[in-house]
Amino acid sequence: MKAYRIASIPGDGIGNEVIPAGIEVLQALAAKEGFALQFEPFDWSSKRYLETGGYIPEGGLDRLKTFDAIFFGAVGAPEVPDHISLWGLRLPICQGFDQYANVRPARVLPGIASPLGAAGKDIDWVIVRENTEGEYSGSGGRVHRGLPEEIATETSVFTRVGVERVHRFAFELAKKRPRKQLTLVTKSNAQRHGMVLWDEIFFEVAAQYPEVKTDRVLVDAVTTRMVLKPASLDTIVASNLHADILSDLAAALSGSLGIAPTANLNPERKFPSMFEPIHGSAFDITGKGVANPIATFWTAQMMLEHLGEAKAGARLMRAIETVTAKKVFTPDLGGGARTRDVTAAVIAAL
Repeated sequence: MKAYRIASIPGDGIGNEVIPAGIEVLQALAAKEGFALQFEPFDWSSKRYLETGGYIPEGGLDRLKTFDAIFFGAVGAPEVPDHISLWGLRLPICQGFDQYANVRPARVLPGIASPLGAAGKDIDWVIVRENTEGEYSGSGGRVHRGLPEEIATETSVFTRVGVERVHRFAFELAKKRPRKQLTLVTKSNAQRHGMVLWDEIFFEVAAQYPEVKTDRVLVDAVTTRMVLKPASLDTIVASNLHADILSDLAAALSGSLGIAPTANLNPERKFPSMFEPIHGSAFDITGKGVANPIATFWTAQMMLEHLGEAKAGARLMRAIETVTAKKVFTPDLGGGARTRDVTAAVIAAL
């Protein structure tokens, strides 16, 4: 029997509710499909940071890279500034494991209503986000702290190799989708160095993919297209900051942040990839038992595909859609179901 070792990092807030739900569903599915998933929990969280001064213990990444994949919940807590929690846990894994392709699909699942009404049926997007450099490179600093002349610099870093590889990944993904369409999103009219480089490299790579239709849109303009002309978009590639924002808009237009998945991929598989729902730690509902686990289940489906268990992943997606079609909804989708109710319904549907 094939067995996969999965590092489980629930993290903070509702991560500790939805990741166990995801593991329960995955174990039920694996038993039916004839493979094994061996989960090992990691207590890397803001609680650990407050107790020890660190999110990741010494040697932690070396230990983590022995796994086949990482199943990640959320990071962020009221007691810890967001820039400390993000740079303490999620970004060291993404950058340390060269997970440069962040993939976020968006579509309206059966039974779920989009804020766009009937036009929501036209949402079938995949947003590819450059995930290790750009605006979140970490380059910059502050000097003359507390003085009137205090200066803070935040430098976006775009490398030719970094931009080219994410474009190539996006073209390969677009090529496999029915519409074979890829939209480049930048802000190269105002950001005339890094974003112009993005544009130039995109069209250099495009010449090698004549079967893929392309267009270029400025980031402000693409937000209006997402709302007014959703059918005009399919696969989208954008920088770290721009795609981060656009993917949350895509999730909201699909009905809820509680259904949106993410894969942080190292496409060359030199390191494990990390799979996480995008909803964050959501401390406003933590402990109430009403967190929507659908995003985690969809994230699990992406993890199964990455592991080579596409058949099992497809079975899980069918189960998810069966449950949403029956409107077994948590409060974020207007229902009264609890996390455990949705979990049980998905396991029954499997």
